[in-house]
Amino acid sequence: MSNTHSNDDRHATPDESNPDATIGAAPGDPDDGSTVEKDPETWVTGNEPMTGAQRSYLDTLAREAGETLRADLTKAEASEEIDRLQSASDRA
Repeated sequence: MSNTHSNDDRHATPDESNPDATIGAAPGDPDDGSTVEKDPETWVTGNEPMTGAQRSYLDTLAREAGETLRADLTKAEASEEIDRLQSASDRA
């Protein structure tokens, strides 16, 4: 199976037996914007309602902080609130 997305041998498909195969950016590539932590503003699904897990965790963080939050947050807004509340608490 050939890789039709790149001519770079380092970017091989998973079924090729290339020990140097990678996915994403090749080592040493300039900043390609592919980090584990992405800005919620750039999320494709950031405008969707927050997930159940986000709601539950935000409820816990907000109670511990003595705060109330809107219940209709988006995924991106919930992520930002989680980051804010975590930085204000002992949670990480």
